[in-house]
Amino acid sequence: MGLHPLEFSECYLDSPSFREKIKSHEAELDKTNRFIKELYKDGKNLINATKQLGMAQRKFAQNLGEFQFEYIGDAKTDDEKCIDESLQEFSSFLKNLEDQRELMMRNITETLMKPLEKFRKDHLGVVRAERKRYEKETEKYYSSLEKLLNMSAKKKEPQLQEADLQVENVRLHFQEESLEYVCKLQEIQERKKFECVEPMLAFFQTVFTFYHQGFELAKDFDHYKRALQINIQNTRSRFEGARSEVYELMKRIREAPQDYRQTSAISFEGYLYVQEKRPPPFGSSWVKRYSTFVKEQKILHMVTFDHRSGGKIGETESVTLKSCLRKTTDVLDRRFCLELDITDRPGTVLTVQALSEDDHKFWMEAMGGKEPFGHYLGRTYSKERGIDAQLDEVGLSFMKNSISAIETRGINDQGLYRVVGVSSKVQKLLSLMIDETNIDMDLSTSEDWDVKTITSTLKLYLRSLPEPLMTYGLYKEFISLAKGGSPESRIQAVHCLVHKLPERNRQVLGLLMKHLAKVAAHSKQNLMTVANLGVVFGPTLMRPQEDTVAAIMDLKFQNIVVEILIEHDEKIFTDAPESCPLSPAAPEFSAPTRQSKKLSRQSRPLAVYNPQALDIQTVSVMGDGATLATDETSMGSNESVSSQSSSASASEIPREKNDHIPLSSSLSSGSNSREPIAGSSLSAAPESQPASTTAEKEKPEESVTSRKAKAVFPCEAEHDSELSFQVGAIFNAVFKSREPGWLEGELEGKRGLIPENYVEFM
Repeated sequence: MGLHPLEFSECYLDSPSFREKIKSHEAELDKTNRFIKELYKDGKNLINATKQLGMAQRKFAQNLGEFQFEYIGDAKTDDEKCIDESLQEFSSFLKNLEDQRELMMRNITETLMKPLEKFRKDHLGVVRAERKRYEKETEKYYSSLEKLLNMSAKKKEPQLQEADLQVENVRLHFQEESLEYVCKLQEIQERKKFECVEPMLAFFQTVFTFYHQGFELAKDFDHYKRALQINIQNTRSRFEGARSEVYELMKRIREAPQDYRQTSAISFEGYLYVQEKRPPPFGSSWVKRYSTFVKEQKILHMVTFDHRSGGKIGETESVTLKSCLRKTTDVLDRRFCLELDITDRPGTVLTVQALSEDDHKFWMEAMGGKEPFGHYLGRTYSKERGIDAQLDEVGLSFMKNSISAIETRGINDQGLYRVVGVSSKVQKLLSLMIDETNIDMDLSTSEDWDVKTITSTLKLYLRSLPEPLMTYGLYKEFISLAKGGSPESRIQAVHCLVHKLPERNRQVLGLLMKHLAKVAAHSKQNLMTVANLGVVFGPTLMRPQEDTVAAIMDLKFQNIVVEILIEHDEKIFTDAPESCPLSPAAPEFSAPTRQSKKLSRQSRPLAVYNPQALDIQTVSVMGDGATLATDETSMGSNESVSSQSSSASASEIPREKNDHIPLSSSLSSGSNSREPIAGSSLSAAPESQPASTTAEKEKPEESVTSRKAKAVFPCEAEHDSELSFQVGAIFNAVFKSREPGWLEGELEGKRGLIPENYVEFM
């Protein structure tokens, strides 16, 4: 049973049971007071702990937001961009969540802590004061009563009456105090039910509001989370494919390192031990130096580098080579030595030692020696497998035969082109199909070959061609356009490049893309979306001429090109491109693209006229890429990255010095170009070059000596070896440079490089 009600009538009797009832009420209020004090203390601790949590979360979010991934290569895929930005998204999400938590803590203070403390002080505190007064009046009344009752009856009547009156007044006051106290006790007992619970209800409403805000944030985050999961899945799959290619490349290099030696027509580099002679009696010492030989200028740059001292790099020394002779062992008791005659040190001979016999041959060849130099020309599947696949009528017939069989028998097969056939059967079928005697064999009705064997054979045929279907020559331009530009510019650039392919290549590629579009149209059954087909056929249709890690990193961009071809096959292969590129509409001159502008500094020497400014680390020319294997991605991924934008401009993609890329090609590949506008006298010139320059190109190539040229576009030099000039500048002693697309000339006493399509000869 609960507390007994306190009857007002009992205040006059003041019975022992009445006093027990009052004590039980007082004990309950004491318990309530202790509960509220403890709850208030716990609430304070909760708020402080939550503040600490919030501070830790915000610090965590700050660290997330400040970190940024570095990536390998010169551009990111759209997946990599999303992953790179994900940490900032996570940071923003946590900060938003902590803002809501901070608001919750303020609300808890206002809606729970303050009301409870106010109730404890304003009501329970008042009752405690009333209790003290009640106890005081009780003591006063019963003391007066005892004093009155102990008074002698022999006292005079007036004295007795006065004593009776005093006690009566005390009794009335005591009873009044008793009534007030009893009323207050019962009032507080009833008030506590809502005064305590209502703040708790507000507290939970605040907490639930916080969690609801978190739920809303999670709902908003869900779409991003799903997209990011696809990005992560795609990136992980590309990592697996790239890793297998890197390990395969490492294995091949380990087996034949001399075939992969990084060389170019511009420079040669590697370690040499240089003999440094000292005064007697110290003799000489041999110092290891990383050396770069620039062939065109015959300059040897040497920098001291000690691996054992934490990789400390010394100063660079440059010398001009006059001649190079083999140092025989009968003259010097060391192998692999060369004797270098130095032009800028008359009478000085520099003796250097290569690291091995092969290394010795490489240096001899680079510096003008007569020993043969083995140059690696790239790997082809046909040599490895002994298959003589050609892009001829037999090959075209096989393609049509295979596509017809696949579309007839297995268009809905799950994992079409992803699930591979038995290797021995695949090679056997390809050997049969590229034999002219079997040209009439119909795979659509043949039961001897299952669909996965046919799809694998088709891919093997394309990989076994002497040159990829999309050619080595256009490989860099295709990769460049995938790294930059808007979706529309990418499509236009692919359209233009496809129509630069040889007729037979374009015919076979169009046939294949039409087929793959049909396969993608059945992706609900076969699970082969455009993105999945891009992963499968990217390395099959495109590959660089040389195997390098840098090329493997570009594997992800091959997929984007193939996705565009599949998604827009009708437009690309049915209609010729209207313009490559589009001319700007503004009626004013704008400078054409410089053919070598923003070329990678790995693809040409930085300083033709200032060899000391040459950056040793950037002279070496890396190989263009590796033959890439199929890159796996999620079966369920329906995301096509071909229509998304990339961060890198295609004009910033490295090109080799010897790539003769037409100006219109560089523009169509998404470069950040400047070109003559439509309607100007210069816009009619082929490849967006000035008319006079075009006329010059129509003449037979000849050595131009001491001719003058006039600038028709302004130019700002990007390196010390180039000239800056305004429209109308006159150049003297102009002649063609050995670098394609550039001239050498003199302006205001300074000699340097000039973009060929920025000037006209006078």
